[in-house]
Amino acid sequence: MRFLFITIFIAIVLPQIALSQEVIKLWPDGAIPNAIAGAQITEKSETGGDILRVSNVSVPTITAYLPSKEKATGAAVMICPGGGYALLASGHEGEEVAQWFNRMGVAAFVLKYRLPNPAIMTNQQEVPLMDAMQGMVLIRQNAARYGIKSDKIGVMGFSAGGHLAATLATHYHRGPKANEQSKPNFAILLYPVVTFGEKAHTGSRDNLLGTLKNSPELIAYYSNELQVTNQTPPTFLVHSEDDKSVPVENSINYYLACLKNGVPAEMHLYPTGGHGYGLRTAKFGSLTTWPETCKAWLMALTSR
Repeated sequence: MRFLFITIFIAIVLPQIALSQEVIKLWPDGAIPNAIAGAQITEKSETGGDILRVSNVSVPTITAYLPSKEKATGAAVMICPGGGYALLASGHEGEEVAQWFNRMGVAAFVLKYRLPNPAIMTNQQEVPLMDAMQGMVLIRQNAARYGIKSDKIGVMGFSAGGHLAATLATHYHRGPKANEQSKPNFAILLYPVVTFGEKAHTGSRDNLLGTLKNSPELIAYYSNELQVTNQTPPTFLVHSEDDKSVPVENSINYYLACLKNGVPAEMHLYPTGGHGYGLRTAKFGSLTTWPETCKAWLMALTSR
């Protein structure tokens, strides 16, 4: 009987698990934009202190996490993990968040975007946004297949991933891979890097821009509080006032830019929490409320 139970579990349950997570390459083999022909690098995945760190990404993907059909709301979110444009915190700012979305009936897609590296790519500052645009396009083009509604697909980002998400929200119509289908319907930004000017997280700025890190034009271009327009999608922001890595003014200034341009925005600031917590908020007092407030905001927005 025990053997029979194990056999049934493997035959029935494991296929269901496999179907709920699908890894999709963003670009066809041999056609990855800005990739230097013949240049190779070995992707690394390391775990330390219960944090998963992925680096040296050369083949970008999205991993689909789908809710049960009984719970599905038709909404979806593409998640951009943080890591200062040097690595991807793909566990607590990726998979854990995707599973949280699934529990509320929202489809989630974790983006593994290429990290700026002049050894394997040209115009490195363009590359993460190219991957984010393509990820959004693929999700939208396959909306029916995933049981989601094409007008309820948003983007979420943490730290430098928040910068990428905000860049997608404000630059979807710019650059060599611009595509109206890449525009998110909403944005959720957690302790995001927003500016490359005053109050910048210099590590993210320097890693993205590389040798062009002192270019006034690029600093302004990638300072997303300067790029908000009335076409920027509704935005939800979370930040801790004691964040020593990414100053809280990054979120505040983006929120003010949204207000100035008539963009619906909701911001939650917390006195403590620091940086990089994701959903792991148990020791930070009132910060534990951000997931529920975000859920309420998202459900209200996507139920219209």
